[in-house]
Amino acid sequence: MSTTTLEPKLEKAMTTENNESYAQNIKNITVIGAGTMGNGICHVFAQCGYKVCMMDVSQDALNKAMATISKNFDRQIAKQSISEADKEKALANIATYTTMQESMANADLVIEAATENIDLKIKIFKEIDAHAPEHCILSTNTSSISITRISSHTRRMGKVIGMHFMNPVPVMKLVEIINGYATDKSTTNTIIELSKSLGKVPCVVNDYPGFISNRILLPMINEAILSLQEGVAGVEEIDTIMKLGMAHPMGPLQLADFIGLDTCYSIMNVLHMGFGNQKYAPATLLANMVQAGFLGVKSGEGFYKYTPGSKELVVSERFGNKKWQH
Repeated sequence: MSTTTLEPKLEKAMTTENNESYAQNIKNITVIGAGTMGNGICHVFAQCGYKVCMMDVSQDALNKAMATISKNFDRQIAKQSISEADKEKALANIATYTTMQESMANADLVIEAATENIDLKIKIFKEIDAHAPEHCILSTNTSSISITRISSHTRRMGKVIGMHFMNPVPVMKLVEIINGYATDKSTTNTIIELSKSLGKVPCVVNDYPGFISNRILLPMINEAILSLQEGVAGVEEIDTIMKLGMAHPMGPLQLADFIGLDTCYSIMNVLHMGFGNQKYAPATLLANMVQAGFLGVKSGEGFYKYTPGSKELVVSERFGNKKWQH
């Protein structure tokens, strides 16, 4: 066998080894935001042995997040996927902070998981960039906002990347990794290997509105809402057709409630503005529900009504008859 045949294989092996080495240097993770996605990300990293700093401006939010993480570990114990000792060890890996600077003093990776709002994210990234160590990679869990736009407000564009986890984070295997226009290849490769270390499956995409996941998913959800708005079918009928006919585990309207109708509305606006195409305009019904505070699971009512302690799927009374359409 010729040396020219061996060289590409040797180069690939060396590159893989370097990527794994970079990922192994990441020990300390700071997560900004203690909401559903933030606490889920903390859960996974802590369970895999990383030291995690969970930061939120609200101590109450941090307390609730720790209670949620503990409860989710209890579910894993009940399923015999982890032991009580594993839970205690993981919880010991998490520290909470209410100040940005203190939370990232030793960070190797910062993951921003705040509300899907571009102005808020830019503000947070400016502060992260000012306080995070020079070697630190800055990532965002955004599900639709431009990585390039966010990174342009930092002094380390090559070290900024999208790390889009799926909800619920401890269960879902995918991490959608989004390269900004200036993201360094070494940053991408490090995050790929890091994702694998969490037992996740990384998929790399480029920086366009909605990336891949929400560019495809959210217009489908929006179309389901438009179909309801136009009276083509009811809530239960739309979801049943998609579950039984398309083998979706959850109908699009139930999924919208689960994601949060405010988040769905925000992502559709990002798509609409980003592509300048009317087909991405959010449904009027969606806009009205968000403005009225009917956000889905998080508010107790969206397309369905949610009662604490009950798993029964009950269509909201607002959609129980056809009068609301007129």
